[in-house]
Amino acid sequence: MSYTVDDRHAEAVPAGDDEPGIRSPRLLPRWWYSRWWLSVIVVYAAARVVTTTMLLALASVQGRNPWTGPQPSYWDYASIWDGTWYKIIAYWGYPSQLPLTTSGHIGQNSWAFLPGYPFLVRGLSTITTAPWEYVSVVVSLAFGLGAALVFYRLMRVALPAGTSMFAVLLFCIAPVSPMFQVAYAESMYIFLLVLALYLLVRRRYAWLFPIILVMSFTRPSGLAFALCLVLHFGYRWWVRERDPFPQRERMLVGSAAVFSGLMGIAWNVIAWASTGYFSAYTETELAWRSAYIGYTHLIPFTSWIQGGNWWLGAPAGAIVVVLLAVAFGLFMATKAVRRLPIDLRFWVIAYAVYLLAVFFPQSSVFRLLMPLFPLLGVLALPKSRLYRVAIVVVFLAAQWGWLLICWGVDGSDWTPP
Repeated sequence: MSYTVDDRHAEAVPAGDDEPGIRSPRLLPRWWYSRWWLSVIVVYAAARVVTTTMLLALASVQGRNPWTGPQPSYWDYASIWDGTWYKIIAYWGYPSQLPLTTSGHIGQNSWAFLPGYPFLVRGLSTITTAPWEYVSVVVSLAFGLGAALVFYRLMRVALPAGTSMFAVLLFCIAPVSPMFQVAYAESMYIFLLVLALYLLVRRRYAWLFPIILVMSFTRPSGLAFALCLVLHFGYRWWVRERDPFPQRERMLVGSAAVFSGLMGIAWNVIAWASTGYFSAYTETELAWRSAYIGYTHLIPFTSWIQGGNWWLGAPAGAIVVVLLAVAFGLFMATKAVRRLPIDLRFWVIAYAVYLLAVFFPQSSVFRLLMPLFPLLGVLALPKSRLYRVAIVVVFLAAQWGWLLICWGVDGSDWTPP
């Protein structure tokens, strides 16, 4: 196997898709892998056609719901659920007075959603005079394509070309990949996150600061990325004798970690300053789980236990959560996962810890698992043609199931995406 190295900080990049003694099955012509950017565009476009077909099929049987009339157009259907919250933010901003329930608790309101995506869409809508429903979907589509292109480059840091392209295919048809073409902030956030991880792996630390800034005001991510940077700093310090860690790089990584941590709490401070209520943001987020367990305080690392016991009963729920955590740890220690660059593993661990600390498990958990996308590189490793066809079929079936359960609205639906 031959290798190319982009610079002194990059890891060896396999130039081909064959390993010694193993003939890799090529599902596509050789030019498909050489013109990688064109291949990614074709894969992404084909995946979006498939997802569009699924969404149109659901829209054709969709009844009247809180956001649209029966059988809505694609554009209207792609803007329901949180898309309405983002539209409210884009045109009316955030409330200075928090809404209260009849019991005196803070109710659901727009402070739960960050401004990066809706403000961008509003700006483009104003410039183009195009309706929100059109611009929001086009913006998501564009960021999704950008994410797929950078994701391929990220996978190529450690994986062969064919494996990386198959990982891109899985990325584009993943069960929650419809997020790339609806009025949600996930597409913009995933693009920024893939770019940030690529810069981290390539050790372009100075470029991380603007990415972290925008990313932190698109989706909650600052604290998780700060933890990832702390792990990166610790690892580089540990191996500094065989991989020098110059003072300038130490300063940049440390500063980026602190900056990311501050950005992780910035929205809390802004909500406090705007409403005069110290816990405006956290209590707004807690309003969404009140339908399950009532109004509670946010105590880190208790939400999954609470959720497990709510769904499965106590103590079975807590036991399942512990078993899931152990299984995740064992999975991260496998040889296949260790094929990924260590910085990607740091991110997966950091984000998993963040979810475990603050998130209450319900139907949105599938969407919130999107940032674990580096693990798609692990799923793309097996070279068996039968395996690859099978996992594509499974992903497409899971995508349809997710749309059917979470996106389609059936009366007073309690399975939001």
